[in-house]
Amino acid sequence: MAKQKKLSKGQSRRISANHQKRLHKAKQQKADTTDTTWQADNLGPTESAVVLSRFGQHADIETHNGEVLRCNIRRTVSNLVCGDEVIFRRAKVSEGDLAGVIEATEERRSQLTRPDFYDGIKVVAANIDQILMVSAVLPEFTPQIIDRYLVACEDMGIEPILVLNKIDLLDDEGLQNIEEVLDIYRELGYKVLLVSNKSEQGIDELKQQLVDKNSIFVGQSGVGKSTLVNTVLPNADILTKQVSENSGLGQHTTTVSRLHHLPSGGNLIDSPGIREFGLWHLDVERVTFCFKEFREYIGGCRFRDCKHLNDPGCLLIEAVEQGKISQLRFDSYHRILESMADGRAGARAPRV
Repeated sequence: MAKQKKLSKGQSRRISANHQKRLHKAKQQKADTTDTTWQADNLGPTESAVVLSRFGQHADIETHNGEVLRCNIRRTVSNLVCGDEVIFRRAKVSEGDLAGVIEATEERRSQLTRPDFYDGIKVVAANIDQILMVSAVLPEFTPQIIDRYLVACEDMGIEPILVLNKIDLLDDEGLQNIEEVLDIYRELGYKVLLVSNKSEQGIDELKQQLVDKNSIFVGQSGVGKSTLVNTVLPNADILTKQVSENSGLGQHTTTVSRLHHLPSGGNLIDSPGIREFGLWHLDVERVTFCFKEFREYIGGCRFRDCKHLNDPGCLLIEAVEQGKISQLRFDSYHRILESMADGRAGARAPRV
């Protein structure tokens, strides 16, 4: 038997490339066949629904009469998130636990986004009225984190509510110190809630704030978001874990975003914990604008390219010196700009 001639490197590459093409074509044909099964005679008329949660290419949706269905997502529908209002069609003959297919999404009234190094700008939730930014005295009360969330809220045009959790851990002196910081935000017109799940202080006010609105809790891990969700929505059964005694950082306890109905009306979206909230997708000018107390001074500095740092004739610096702008907020502003300039664009929490 003749010895088989060894393939050259070029032949091996061409064979491998052809194999990959055939494999890709087979997968595409399978996907097309799967998508085709949701067409033709197997689908009913279009209906409206709201997305409760998404799992890869499937989503749980709720119809106007309260019926919850799990549906396939048409490949032409992208970026589907909690709170999206969708158009779907029921399957006359369902496939497993899939009851139909989502055909399209309605235009969003608002959306919460965050930058992602791999996916670009990532949408977290849609059609929300307010963002409740939860911080706590444990692991650490960090105004710089609050300012990052506020910039994001101002950029998206969504009302922010500041929620300080675990205040039962504060003594009188500690509470007074934090109140002085929170007064800065109150004077800017931001609503501030002080709550404690343990002592139940502020819980009724928190529940009232959620009535008839679509809300989402955001905040770093360990601040007690899931515990607060359990408090305002006992049947949600959101898992909670204690703050790590070794690192002081919270453990991620929510893995899939989900929309819950509140007994008093309105909806609450519980989403995975966010340790950092990068702002690297924003222009410097946009970040400056999103510090709302800066706006009346923007464009009035002596130099058009004023960096608001050591520049002569800077109106922002003058406002800080005159007590019209908080030094804490001004410093936080420059911390954000530093994180944007260092190439990582806020991908980590600011140094404190």
